[in-house]
Amino acid sequence: MITLTFPDGAQREYPDAVSGRAVAESIAKSLAKKAVAMAIDGEVRDLSDEIRADARIEFVTREDPRALELIRHDCAHVLAEAVQTLYPGTQVTIGPVIDNGFYYDFARDEPFTPEDFAAIEAKMREIIKADRPFTKEVWSRDRAKEVFAGKGEAFKVELVEAIPADQDLKIYYQGDWFDLCRGPHMPSTGRVGDAFKLMKVAGAYWRGDANNPMLTRIYGTAWASKEDLEHYLHQLEEAEKRDHRRLGREMDLFHFQEEGPGVVFWHAKGWSLFQSLVAYMRRRLEGDYDEVNAPQILDKSLWETSGHWGWYRENMFAAQSAGDEAEDKRWFALKPMNCPGHVQIFKHGLKSYRDLPLRLAEFGVVHRYEPSGAMHGLMRVRGFTQDDAHVFCTEEQLADECLKINDLILSTYADFGFEEIVVKLSTRPEKRVGSDASWDHAEAVMARVLEDIERRAGGRVKTAINPGEGAFYGPKFEYVLRDAIGRDWQCGTTQVDFNLPERFGAFYVDADGTKKMPVMVHRAICGSMERFLGILIEHYAGHFPLWLAPQQVVVCTITSEADDYAREVAAAAKRAGLRVVADTRNEKITYKVREHSHAKIPVILVVGKREAAERTVNVRRLGSQAQTSQGLEEALAALVAESVAPDVARGHAMPAEWQPSEGVQLDGQHDHAMR
Repeated sequence: MITLTFPDGAQREYPDAVSGRAVAESIAKSLAKKAVAMAIDGEVRDLSDEIRADARIEFVTREDPRALELIRHDCAHVLAEAVQTLYPGTQVTIGPVIDNGFYYDFARDEPFTPEDFAAIEAKMREIIKADRPFTKEVWSRDRAKEVFAGKGEAFKVELVEAIPADQDLKIYYQGDWFDLCRGPHMPSTGRVGDAFKLMKVAGAYWRGDANNPMLTRIYGTAWASKEDLEHYLHQLEEAEKRDHRRLGREMDLFHFQEEGPGVVFWHAKGWSLFQSLVAYMRRRLEGDYDEVNAPQILDKSLWETSGHWGWYRENMFAAQSAGDEAEDKRWFALKPMNCPGHVQIFKHGLKSYRDLPLRLAEFGVVHRYEPSGAMHGLMRVRGFTQDDAHVFCTEEQLADECLKINDLILSTYADFGFEEIVVKLSTRPEKRVGSDASWDHAEAVMARVLEDIERRAGGRVKTAINPGEGAFYGPKFEYVLRDAIGRDWQCGTTQVDFNLPERFGAFYVDADGTKKMPVMVHRAICGSMERFLGILIEHYAGHFPLWLAPQQVVVCTITSEADDYAREVAAAAKRAGLRVVADTRNEKITYKVREHSHAKIPVILVVGKREAAERTVNVRRLGSQAQTSQGLEEALAALVAESVAPDVARGHAMPAEWQPSEGVQLDGQHDHAMR
């Protein structure tokens, strides 16, 4: 007998192996009609698969979030069939699901263009309307290679040869058309629906190797409903308007050029914005963290000790010293991260348990190699600044330190207008260092902290588990924030590390006089300052709050008779601490207003002959056509009050709700193999 357990705890017994579809039909015909897949012990599988042992079973309908990946996967297969039907001789290669959609790579003498999309989409709709069933067969490798070779599908033959011998080789049919695929799929092509759209084409080397043939990649998107598709397309339209690269040019913030691939050329306004962000973060750390600075370049032996040379070498920039003497011929690496340097600072001088927790912060410039095709404005660069910190503490202090970091991160995001936050606990990856006992211990602590974060947030923060996505040295919290148009960005992290202190022999002297290894917590809030600024530019669409704007005020003259008064107003505003310039050019006021609005200056003060006589200004806000007349002193006082950063306004205080948690305590015990 086979016992199946349902989500509500109910159980049913079946005398022999049974398919998911048969189970659904035994419950209700309506369920069998609505289901598009099943989850067996959490793994999504075809409804046609047979269940041969006791298991937990759950049926997945098209409205289930898990069905979205199936919709996109099936849509990719429909795309491939449509292409081969319309363009005989085209070879299909791979077609995976990606964020917000899918793509398929094709080998064809003449590359596809967006002009081909209308015909391809029309053929896709025909295939979907035909509602052909997806059926699965398991083939031998010899048969698969023979069939695909006979069809001229050389890339498929190569894929078949790469599949491990212990894995089934699955072929999925949709009508007469078939493809090599690991699955799963929905019951038929009709379940894909009509909420899809082909988006763009790009070149892609086979298997990402420039020595291999160039293929044409067609990207598409697919959703459960037309409403979801329209929302996504609107989001893309908004994202294009908010693209930080375009706004960076319009606002004269930064640029990139070929001679410095992946590094930022900051202009004066952009650097002002950057420094405002750094100044804000420094104020938030004041009194809790000691700011340090570790060397930019270090001997490779240090990176070998840390493990980065072995784990991370392909992402590091290295160079050999140019000295003539043999002893000077050493290999150095530009630091890809700050943590080994901070361990050296911790080790310099004897540390006592009374010195802990010791919190070291650095706005450290780091360099990491990114492939040319992966770089994307400020969002992905090769040289960037981390708002990095490392907390050295005892095991008993770990939970409260993680909670204190959590409150700092959440309150920082709130200051920038991010209110929807998800905190994810990423657990041990397959490739890792350290004993299982140390991972068990660290993950148990982090799990209890995560529960406390959720409890203390009172519904304001969501939490989740991210299996297998931890750092190679320890589990971590990832902070994902949602921007103004609904996109998610992973920024902050809190990572527990029992490995690095051990590798470097870091210790403190405990109350009983024995040496003990500290726990090291890696902490970042913005992460990459450059990337965070890119996110902020797009989040605000360049309309920064006054306290953050690189140029806060411009004083514009209507007539040259007001030039002296405009300069007086600008000087008064500057003395009051505002970032201001005067525009006394001999141009029409409409031209000046349009130009400064395009540059996203938050406040335009318009003055003419009458304003000079009355000592008033006309205040015009970015995004508004309205003007209000105010006395000069009144206007400046209001702007000064508005320009105060939120942390300054509340006196730099941490959120009042932070208290050492009563619910998260450690027993002080730890596996000795970890030390």
